[in-house]
Amino acid sequence: MLKIGVMAKNLAQCKRGVNSHKVSAWASFMTNSPTVIVMIGLPARGKTYMSKKLTRYLNWIGVPTKVFNLGVYRREAVRAYKSYDFFRHDNKEAMKIRRQCALVALQDVKIYLNEEGGQIAVFDATNTTRERRDLIINFVQENAYKVFFVESVCDDPDVIAANILEVKVSSPDYPETHRERVMEDFLKRIECYKVTYQPLDPDEYDKHLSFIKVMNVGRRFLVNHVQDYIQSKIVYYLMNIHVHSHSIYLCRHGESEHNIQGRIGGDSELSPRGRQFASALHEFIEEHKLSNLKVWTSQLRRTIQTAEELGVPYEQWKILNEIDAGVCEEMTYEMILNTFPEEFALRDQDKYHYRYPGGESYQDLVQRLEPVIMELERQGNVLVVCHQAVMRCLLAYFLDKSADDLPYLKCPLHTVMKLTPVAYGCKVEMFYLNVEAVNTHRDRPLLCLFVGLTTIEQHHCTDMFDIL
Repeated sequence: MLKIGVMAKNLAQCKRGVNSHKVSAWASFMTNSPTVIVMIGLPARGKTYMSKKLTRYLNWIGVPTKVFNLGVYRREAVRAYKSYDFFRHDNKEAMKIRRQCALVALQDVKIYLNEEGGQIAVFDATNTTRERRDLIINFVQENAYKVFFVESVCDDPDVIAANILEVKVSSPDYPETHRERVMEDFLKRIECYKVTYQPLDPDEYDKHLSFIKVMNVGRRFLVNHVQDYIQSKIVYYLMNIHVHSHSIYLCRHGESEHNIQGRIGGDSELSPRGRQFASALHEFIEEHKLSNLKVWTSQLRRTIQTAEELGVPYEQWKILNEIDAGVCEEMTYEMILNTFPEEFALRDQDKYHYRYPGGESYQDLVQRLEPVIMELERQGNVLVVCHQAVMRCLLAYFLDKSADDLPYLKCPLHTVMKLTPVAYGCKVEMFYLNVEAVNTHRDRPLLCLFVGLTTIEQHHCTDMFDIL
């Protein structure tokens, strides 16, 4: 029993190594050297919000990225936060601690980029002085990294107050819940930073740097000296995210005839139960009073027929079509196993990167869906009626799921998922509309643990696990 457990552990480690290598190999097509993204701005300007969203996006498109939040390092060094006095520029002891925290964080950045396969590190801190930014620039130059600055500038008091109340009140710095005291202390902390704040100067001192200034949560932008493709992707993304209250509704089409037959792909019509779901979806929209709701579908009949029952205008997107199964289109999994046994096994070993012969992989699908993500970030309330693989890719973006987990996310038929972006994540609500449907989910196969083994070895290991 112990021997089998060790074998399973070793196989799992092997699998992680293979996946890590593939992700890094993919990322190398997008980046020619590691990049450090440096956030700049006074407290409560949305830096951490942007850091987390940008990191989620870059990981989703296949570029390994990690946030290094200096507040975490500072809280580790100074266990108990007392007051804004810690952030005074004339508090020499505190300034020494803060600088040391920055140096420790930068060393962790170096380990991530040099040893752990990272491609982008996001250094999330105020970085409001040229002295601190020069320290980072020297670190970047010593290690042959690229650097890109993201400065968030906001002078709208309503936005600042809302950010303090929404995010900072729940910060580990403030275990108490007395909002007025939190607001008073935090506003004084901001004043401490204002004394020494030196914004990026695009005309003189900083004109040689690569950066974007985001003003008043995206009302205006200033972009300077973009160096490469990945920096242009960062700029494109930051110019598309908007801070506004909205919800995204995701669901698959109603049950189709192909779903009942266990066939993948194709362009079949809805089953009788699928039409019932379309009617139930119409009632759901009315019950939840989803006014001004935009509805998007693919160009395949089963999503269009679902949307036609809603009684509202809808847009068809070709890029929302289901993953292309190539030569396996309209086949059952049993047919694929019997006809293309090697392909069947290859897909089980690495479902995210596997590409159907003449078709697509989940990795291809993520690239195809990127414009949809950009539009969803810009829009108000949207209902996307799509397909299982497409819904998995969209969910993985909003829920920050890894490429390894993405192809196995559960997206049952006749269920609506409501996604509401919140401060640093996404709230998820599920609504089953009480119309029965077949289960099309296929669990992660055990054989995916046995990457690199021969077919005989895989079957031998499977037999041993069956004994357990």
